[in-house]
Amino acid sequence: MNRHALVCRNILEHPDITQRGLAEAMDLSLGTVNKLVKECAHDQLIRLIGEGRYEVTPLGMELLEQYRVDGAVIIAAGFGSRFVPLTFETPKGLLEVFGERMIERQIRQLHQAGVTDITIVVGYLKEKFDYLIDKYGVKLLYNKEYSVKNTLATIYHARKVLEGRNMYLLSSDNWMRENMYHTYECGSWYSSVYKEGETSEWCLSFNKKGKIQRVDIGGRDSWVMYGPVFLRKEWSRWFLPVLEAYYRLPGTEQFYWERVYLELVNGTARRRLAEAGISQMDGISVKDLDSAPQLELYINRQASDQVYEFENLEELRLFDSKYQNHSDNAAMELVARVLQIPESEIRNITCLKAGMTNKSFLFSAAGKRCICRIPGPGTELLISRNQEAAIYEAVKPLGVTEHVLYFNKENGYKISEFYEGARNADPESREDMARCMKLLKQVHQAELTVDHRFDIRERIGFYEDLCQSRGGIPFEDYPEIKKQMTELMDGLELLDRPCTLSHIDSVADNFLFLPDGQLRLIDWEYAGMCDPFIDVAMCCIYSYYDEEQSDWLAETYLGRAPEDQELAVIYSYMALGGFLWALWAVYKSALGEEFGEYTLIMYRYAKRYYQKVKKIFPFFSTP
Repeated sequence: MNRHALVCRNILEHPDITQRGLAEAMDLSLGTVNKLVKECAHDQLIRLIGEGRYEVTPLGMELLEQYRVDGAVIIAAGFGSRFVPLTFETPKGLLEVFGERMIERQIRQLHQAGVTDITIVVGYLKEKFDYLIDKYGVKLLYNKEYSVKNTLATIYHARKVLEGRNMYLLSSDNWMRENMYHTYECGSWYSSVYKEGETSEWCLSFNKKGKIQRVDIGGRDSWVMYGPVFLRKEWSRWFLPVLEAYYRLPGTEQFYWERVYLELVNGTARRRLAEAGISQMDGISVKDLDSAPQLELYINRQASDQVYEFENLEELRLFDSKYQNHSDNAAMELVARVLQIPESEIRNITCLKAGMTNKSFLFSAAGKRCICRIPGPGTELLISRNQEAAIYEAVKPLGVTEHVLYFNKENGYKISEFYEGARNADPESREDMARCMKLLKQVHQAELTVDHRFDIRERIGFYEDLCQSRGGIPFEDYPEIKKQMTELMDGLELLDRPCTLSHIDSVADNFLFLPDGQLRLIDWEYAGMCDPFIDVAMCCIYSYYDEEQSDWLAETYLGRAPEDQELAVIYSYMALGGFLWALWAVYKSALGEEFGEYTLIMYRYAKRYYQKVKKIFPFFSTP
């Protein structure tokens, strides 16, 4: 930290500042500041222009120029799960505080300091940030790994923006009361606030000059990392190669970028890199890291009411009363209306799911714990909520579903009771799965009917068309496998199998064991009239069962050993189900939601169980 430059900056920004004011602004003693002022005057960086008043000389301006801030990177890629349901619709950084969006407040404060070269790293709901390009002239940088990796990966993707430049590194969801940005920054720093008592924040140890000497995760009565960061280009020149090396190491996917700095300052980075066989990084030797002065980072202590990092919706509600009862969020307004309570009584909100099909959150209100499901964008193309509503009405007399408090068949919003202490079925527990099969059979034998079918041929064609419209189907042997699936569907139709109300999505996670021993089957959105054996088959492939496990499940459902034809039917639905869900996953991947090996596993079921059907019951595969 160049203290002479810091004196010049404060005099430039506040021409009437006194030495006592300088001491306060620089967080130094009056005696130290008096000495620094004399040194600056002696070096002709400042000159006296009146009683206790100074101005910066051309030589001082020349010194400051090397400390000019070149720009800012704002991290805005994450989901913000602790702010659901608000962040289902709006990225956290775009939430308003006192009528102003948090990211816009920071951009405005940066502009006031003359910092206009701003890059926002986006990911979740990236399109929501596009308007900022036109409004403020910012640039957007997309982090494709935002959903699977932490901020270490975010900074890795932004490294070219940071290289060779003096840059602020900011979070879109921070709120600063006063503008703490400057045209010139005289050293690398991390903002800090004081936390009394026990804290899980990252605690700082530093020397008398404010240089950080150690970082500990958790502590007591400590100054903690909190808010904006400024990085000199010399600091980034040493830090970014280390961060890039960490990015490539296995096991660092969920690291914050600060974890790399923690290990550097605590002296453990050198060992981690050495164990990975890394000795050089972009001309920087690992052995030099422990003593590199270029990596000095200083604490920038802030008042307790200056920097805010809202940890959850409850904290935001306490800060801005608007969020007590007028969040302008459709889900919050719906819950309040259905339960006839003010929004302020909706508490203990937790994100349960944030996928492409459905989003849901858990909450407490009116003496209940409930789940609110919000259909994802485009869901109306995939699922008929009118049909889902008809299913819930049809199965209601059986008392086997979750307790639905509200269902909107127009948009699919659903509020249901949450069962405290309930657990999902364990697909590896034969006792659990035996009870699940008994419940499925009860549903199948209840002679319930609805007006719609689950037609697997139609669904396969539907997802095939969706995939073709989104870039095609990547499997090399798809035409051959499609022909095999058609053979199975033709064979099934010739058998004239029974048709009952079937769940279709009979994954173990949809079976809930309640604390009192009761069993529930939830999430009926794919259900319809179909061959009941499809539920046995779907349960097998969702559980990743092999042939022995699948045969056991079929026997458990039937209560006896299956006949060859029955087993062939179940195997056929396993093949067709695998084929269908492989197409579903290909389509979802085209929309940006990746399912890893799931796609391959489902496609293998299609291939493998076609061959098993052909072996035990050749009729199905006869052209």
